[in-house]
Amino acid sequence: MFAFIIRRLIQAIIVMLVISLVGFSIKNRIGDPVRDLVGERVTPAEREVIRDRLGLNDPFLAQYVRFVSNAARGDLGLSFFHKRPALEVILSKLPATLELVIGATLIIILVSLPVGIYTAIFPRSRLSRFTMGFSTLGVSIPVFLTAIMLIYVFSVELNWLPSYGRGETVDLWGWETGFLTWDGLTHLFLPSISLASITLPLFIRLIRSEMMEVLETEYIKFAWAKGLHARRVWLVHAFKNTLLPVITVFGVQIGIMFAFTILTETVFQWQGMGFMFLEAVERSDISLLVAYLVFVGAMFVVVNTVVDLIYGLVNPTVRISGAS
Repeated sequence: MFAFIIRRLIQAIIVMLVISLVGFSIKNRIGDPVRDLVGERVTPAEREVIRDRLGLNDPFLAQYVRFVSNAARGDLGLSFFHKRPALEVILSKLPATLELVIGATLIIILVSLPVGIYTAIFPRSRLSRFTMGFSTLGVSIPVFLTAIMLIYVFSVELNWLPSYGRGETVDLWGWETGFLTWDGLTHLFLPSISLASITLPLFIRLIRSEMMEVLETEYIKFAWAKGLHARRVWLVHAFKNTLLPVITVFGVQIGIMFAFTILTETVFQWQGMGFMFLEAVERSDISLLVAYLVFVGAMFVVVNTVVDLIYGLVNPTVRISGAS
């Protein structure tokens, strides 16, 4: 197990180095940091002095090593627009994005598990056929179109839920959260459904297909032959062995949801990292864009590494195959 963990950590470090190289290349090739810092009124000679002071005239490799060493200490550069450390700006927007991802994750878990199990056990029922058809439609609709339709139905026509903003928040140990207020929860509902619509149909179909395959295995037939209760066969013997691939895909999709919050936060004016990213694009804040790329990449790598470790604990054959 120790060797398995070391291999996964080494892979995570390599991936982060590649992400940092891509981010630094973008920062090094696009825009002029000196111009963004001092404006157009500084003479070329003064700009050259500033470039030397900042080390921008150093060789590419020397600048990259300095960038990686600074990033390892949590220094991802200075946001040219906010005049603050880029990581500090990102962390100030992180709670809103985390709330959105957590809300979408809860919807995915609470809906996909029972629906996926039901459609696997009763694949020929009318509800199962309707669910599978609806899931196909859900995969085909872009997230921004789903968000617009939700706003039109529940905010414009029915006037049940708010259409933009985070609503009322409270301070919880330094985290401004809307989970603890009714207004915050109502504002969170539509964006969470919109974000969950990307992944929910995938998980319903994945759980259904995996469980239908497990239900045809020999040990499930043996469980039926022993006379076990149907609920025990379905939920203990079959569903438990369905979870292994679901856990792996779930870890990947969590990282993808962080990327897709850009569209959801834009439509609902949700002041999170995705909305901040689009503002940085409009303002040509290259340092903040690169910091966002590295930060989201790091979150993706951490989530997938943790999922790999959990998968190795749940399924020892993964560790054995990796060692061979």
